[in-house]
Amino acid sequence: MRTRTRWLAALAAFGVLVTGVVTPTGPARAESNGGTRVMPLGDSITEGTQVPGGYRIGLWQRLAGGRYTVDFVGSQFNGPASLGDHDHQGHPGWRIDQIDANIVGWLNTQRPQSVLLHIGTNDILQNYNVSTAPNRLSTLIDRITTTAPTAEVFVAQIITLSNSNQAAAARTFNAAIPGIVQSKVNAGKRVHLVDMQSALTTGDLIDGIHPTAGGYDKMAARWYSALQAVPGSIGNPGSGDGSGQATAIVGTRSGRCMDVPGSATTNGLQLQLWDCHGGTNQQWTYTSGRALTVYGNKCLDAAGYGTTPGTQVTIYDCHGGTNQQWTVNANGTITGVQSGLCLDPYNQGTANGTKLVLWTCTGQANQQWSRR
Repeated sequence: MRTRTRWLAALAAFGVLVTGVVTPTGPARAESNGGTRVMPLGDSITEGTQVPGGYRIGLWQRLAGGRYTVDFVGSQFNGPASLGDHDHQGHPGWRIDQIDANIVGWLNTQRPQSVLLHIGTNDILQNYNVSTAPNRLSTLIDRITTTAPTAEVFVAQIITLSNSNQAAAARTFNAAIPGIVQSKVNAGKRVHLVDMQSALTTGDLIDGIHPTAGGYDKMAARWYSALQAVPGSIGNPGSGDGSGQATAIVGTRSGRCMDVPGSATTNGLQLQLWDCHGGTNQQWTYTSGRALTVYGNKCLDAAGYGTTPGTQVTIYDCHGGTNQQWTVNANGTITGVQSGLCLDPYNQGTANGTKLVLWTCTGQANQQWSRR
């Protein structure tokens, strides 16, 4: 066992990297992580065609590892479990004018603090008035800054294309963007240039248009650097030991881990004790908002906002409610902020499969936990 001091320090860290299955593509009920709202905005490269989730996977992982609490926002939804927040505003096949026609409604609904704009590829692919594409981009940026004047707007030069003629058109389009961005900055707008054109080569493209997984990760690194350079764009890092790593939560009496049965992600699933094996379903991160998260987007939850002894302890989508807030105490107990009750194996059990509940705090070893 680690010392209690190291356990408390580790639980104070924020951030987790996980892997998992691909989730559906399309609109869905928005996730909310209660952090700084960031809108990934654009076309299929934002959506993640060929690699569902695209650059958002690597960006999310970097944000989590850097202990930033961020909420991706948008009306669209896709990506794997390693992407802790699946919301975005990426629309395959869309041009600048199509984004412009919808942006006011999206911004008024989503209220992002930061906007990550990568758009213009389809104007070139569709040969849609390519010579005036920079003007359309300028108009779109103005509409964003007028609708959301306090938002930080990150405007990317688009990634390269394999077709030589289209690649030349992309370079001409990209050459106009620094001047457009500077004109907005001169007007007092919160607009920032992101050099994405040099981030990838044609070798990073899977089909001549969309990046490979490695290419998307290069985009993620470029977005992350840009966000870190602008104070307030992604909030401030959470407190902790700086490791950015999740840990197992181990019962002092049982020596077994707090475990999500079957590595499932079903809301309302009651947790259990199980032999520690290091799987992602046993890796928990204590956030600056006092949540205990697993998989990056599920929270330790007192079922039904229960406050009575015997209330089931489950996983549920993180929503920031007090039934998902926990206090890690110096005596090794973990108490619910809402209930004041302790995390406890049912009937003081120690065997595999023993269910976890809330119970009146006794200070006994069955209610004490440590980090491994």
